[in-house]
Amino acid sequence: MNYHETVSYLFEQLPMFQRIGKAAYKADLRNTLRLAAMLDNPEEGLVCVHIAGTNGKGSTAHILASIFQSCGYKTGLMTSPHYKDYRERIKVNGEMISEGYVVNWVDRHRSRFEQIAPSFFELTVMMGFCYFKAEKTDIAIIETGLGGRLDSTNIVSPEISVITNIGMDHTAFLGDSLDKIAAEKAGIIKAQTPVVIGPGNDDLMSVFSQVARSRNAPLHKANIRSHIESDLSGQYQQKNLAAALCAVELLQEKGWELPESRVLSGMSEVKKNTGFVGRWQTLSTDPMILADAAHNVQGMSAVLENLDSLDFDTLHIVMGMVDDKDVSGLLSMMPKQATYHLSQAKILRAMPVDELVKKSAEHGLKSCSYSSLADALAGAKEQADAADLILITGSIFTVAELLPDS
Repeated sequence: MNYHETVSYLFEQLPMFQRIGKAAYKADLRNTLRLAAMLDNPEEGLVCVHIAGTNGKGSTAHILASIFQSCGYKTGLMTSPHYKDYRERIKVNGEMISEGYVVNWVDRHRSRFEQIAPSFFELTVMMGFCYFKAEKTDIAIIETGLGGRLDSTNIVSPEISVITNIGMDHTAFLGDSLDKIAAEKAGIIKAQTPVVIGPGNDDLMSVFSQVARSRNAPLHKANIRSHIESDLSGQYQQKNLAAALCAVELLQEKGWELPESRVLSGMSEVKKNTGFVGRWQTLSTDPMILADAAHNVQGMSAVLENLDSLDFDTLHIVMGMVDDKDVSGLLSMMPKQATYHLSQAKILRAMPVDELVKKSAEHGLKSCSYSSLADALAGAKEQADAADLILITGSIFTVAELLPDS
């Protein structure tokens, strides 16, 4: 198979949460451990930072990767989902895994892993671990996919663990309360391994403290001390920057050479160093078009807070959502004075646009519907004046379809 055929195989033949949702979720680590054993346990000896959370874990992973790159370390980065190219999920020093490696790795191991019947995510995690081992990374920044305790990434032994903001998301898998969700995320806390808890989790500290005590893991609460300069726009990024900076300080204590000047440089060049996209990203200035992949109540609350700081005439929101989210909860908080341009992403999990229109009307939102997200954005542009603002949001997949090709 060539690269296109290999990626099509991964997308279409393996159960993929990004596309089909719940049917792809594996609620244990059996497949992961079998794959790891089949591949001679590539996670063993992998020096890494492990990150979980509802919101902010991807941003925090990119921030830490940028910092380590700026400090001269060969840095792996594993994140999910991807926006445009499957290879975004696995990077070394900001460069995506090569097409050739993906093709050769799948070809070499396909007959054996098909006996295990892994999910798309389980297989991707293993590919990433193998790639980082082959590349001899100094450190890898590993973002969990969903949850923590049973996430496929949770077979690593990290230098430090980081848990960012906790919110109500994936409740069908992680629990129907913040305490239950926090307990699942706390599953990444390892014995005698420091853990950083990001700002905004004050009401959940007892959950984290209990798990940390049971594992003799030093617990550190990150606080926003002053504004931290970064090329990541959006006030909510200050929480993620604070969590990353707390992790850096603990790693410095462990002997990592992370000079302050280079740490500051890393935080100011996250996009350049890592290829970070999709969060409060400016796509145009005439009119202003912003894209943010917020897809739950907590994430959208941060986006709306950012909007309050901007000066514009009329707000146009291009939005599509997935049907396994708290759609009603999110729509209930959306500004009623905005004009909504609604459609659906090209995935099976997408909420049908007719249903989204109906739910939007129930919450008093004025909307137009379109057959595609591209048409929805075109409609918003047609209606918007130069002094207006267009926000693309609602899901990662909505943003992914409308981001320009690099």
